[in-house]
Amino acid sequence: MKYRTRTFYTDNQKSEMWDRWQRGESMSSIGRHFNRASFSIFPHLARTGGILPPDRMRSRFALGLIEREEISRGLVAKQSFRSIAQNLNRSPSTISREVRRNGGRQTYRATHSDQRAWDCATRPKLCKLSFNDPLCQLIARKLRRKWSPQQIAGWLKRKYPGEEQNRVSHETIYRSLYVQTRGVLKKELQECLRSRRAI
Repeated sequence: MKYRTRTFYTDNQKSEMWDRWQRGESMSSIGRHFNRASFSIFPHLARTGGILPPDRMRSRFALGLIEREEISRGLVAKQSFRSIAQNLNRSPSTISREVRRNGGRQTYRATHSDQRAWDCATRPKLCKLSFNDPLCQLIARKLRRKWSPQQIAGWLKRKYPGEEQNRVSHETIYRSLYVQTRGVLKKELQECLRSRRAI
């Protein structure tokens, strides 16, 4: 039996793949551009339901690598948390928590702590529908009646004009259907969409 070799794409190729997909090119066309079969394109796009994942960014409130290196130098110099915090213009409790969650005064390392913070930030974020079960059920009923996500979003906007918690965009509905890691709307509801696309 002949096995297919696994296809790898560079970051630049993946970026171009998403650009072409966003412009409306088919998977066959994208595959031809890379001189590959279309089935090698599908897994990359299907992982997020064909919706371009947002670029990861650090919060402006989070500690950065430079600040963590200052903390590390301060700990080596036997400075107090309050003194380190004053130099960084941060709260002493922020410095204390940072050091405690990364091994304490003796084993704190800036690069390791920074990488750990970046890795921990990748946890799946809960979407708005996961906090509002009645809204989720209402959307599921409308989908079963063959309403499009755009129609549902527009109806919610008119029905609950002053209640932000009872309104979602059509993008949120699509993401909840196609990005199954969210686990909010059941995958079977994809069958209720007018377009039976896999992604």
